[in-house]
Amino acid sequence: MSSLNDQAIALIQEGKYEEALQLLNQQIEENPNDAAAYINFGNILAQFNEIEKAERFYQKAITLDEKAGAAYYSLANLYYNQERFQEAAVLYEKAVHNGIQDSDAYFMLGMSFVNQDQTKLALPYLQRASELTEEDAEVFFQYGLALAKIEQGEEAIRNLKLAVELDAEHADALYNLGVAYAGFVEDAKAAIDCFERAIEVQPDHYLALNGRQIMKQALEQ
Repeated sequence: MSSLNDQAIALIQEGKYEEALQLLNQQIEENPNDAAAYINFGNILAQFNEIEKAERFYQKAITLDEKAGAAYYSLANLYYNQERFQEAAVLYEKAVHNGIQDSDAYFMLGMSFVNQDQTKLALPYLQRASELTEEDAEVFFQYGLALAKIEQGEEAIRNLKLAVELDAEHADALYNLGVAYAGFVEDAKAAIDCFERAIEVQPDHYLALNGRQIMKQALEQ
């Protein structure tokens, strides 16, 4: 017989939240020191935007088990979504130190620094996220952007190309790849190609439209 926690998780995955909450309530009553039950309860509350209640459940889980990586991670997500990036970064770091070692955790930690305009602090985490995934276009896009900001042109282009290969309709990745071609290797034709592909995907992409015009004028001179 699977545990009440396992049963609750299965119900959550089926969208049966009320039944899941009943099981988690039962688990907490029978095992008041079970951090996982509080985390799962908090995850349901967060899904329904019960932010303050969810926060209390995550904090309770952390008081019960200070090594509960999932509690730090879930609470970090809560703060990140509220644009409390500094607090989120601290909690993502604790999540990573306590066993949450997947690409998403490193990516969100990096993005917490990106959103504080701390590109150099973000870089190692975005790099680690890119090493742990082969299929997440957004990871390679954000890592490419960060590399471009610190003038690492060749690596920026490589990662932005990976983002575009994974998601051919990522207009912002296409646009920024065009900018990188223009700025780092002065390849106007490659830049125009990227801008035109971005415009195909998103006809009102103002920056790509502007970039294409500037590059065409440069070629005509």
